[in-house]
Amino acid sequence: MSPTLLPPEAARCLGPTAAIDSDHPAVIAFSRTHAQGSTDRERAIALYRAVRDGLRYDPYRIDLSPEGLRASTALTQGHGWCVPKAVALAAVARAAGLPARLGFADVRNHLSTEKLRQTMQTDVFIWHGYTELWIDGAWRKATPAFNLSLCEKFGLLPLEFDGVNDSLYHPFDRAGQQHMEYVNQRGAFDDLPRDAIVADFVAVYPGLLAAGQAPAGDFAADAVREQGGA
Repeated sequence: MSPTLLPPEAARCLGPTAAIDSDHPAVIAFSRTHAQGSTDRERAIALYRAVRDGLRYDPYRIDLSPEGLRASTALTQGHGWCVPKAVALAAVARAAGLPARLGFADVRNHLSTEKLRQTMQTDVFIWHGYTELWIDGAWRKATPAFNLSLCEKFGLLPLEFDGVNDSLYHPFDRAGQQHMEYVNQRGAFDDLPRDAIVADFVAVYPGLLAAGQAPAGDFAADAVREQGGA
């Protein structure tokens, strides 16, 4: 759809920013490869799955620097935690001509490890990121954080996105155990509110940032081991 036919709230979510760098060659290439389909909805679904499964979820590699939170960085590295993965989806969507913005909430995340809980001193993840895509005249929420292989390992229901219904995390996993609880909605943003995120992380997670980075190690391997897996 031409930007001139979009409402202002959607039209202003088409261009690049420092974090949502939809004009970066890596972002453009990823978008061209994966934005398959004849409609905006089909292209949005294809991009969602490509980011969800093509970038490995890794909360052990939290980098709050401008470069670390940039979409092109996540796509180049092939991994990211929820915020850069949401930024990446917004960027590749904008590169495909689909208006996209960022949404945030505080969640109680039960897919964690003892190492991460000890470092964070809580199981509440503030500023959990997802993406909002403008499709067929409305904003649709899409959460690309947990890749399919990770969900399969931990018995989680993988989040699908149909371009019509909001795609937010289930409160329970396949076994009926608690998985994700949304405790506070922070709203939608046209660009990454990095200063607010950094300030809150410093206040809430002093241990996480004390050494300048998240815990070392392999998040997926630690989680499997703690659940009694191989």
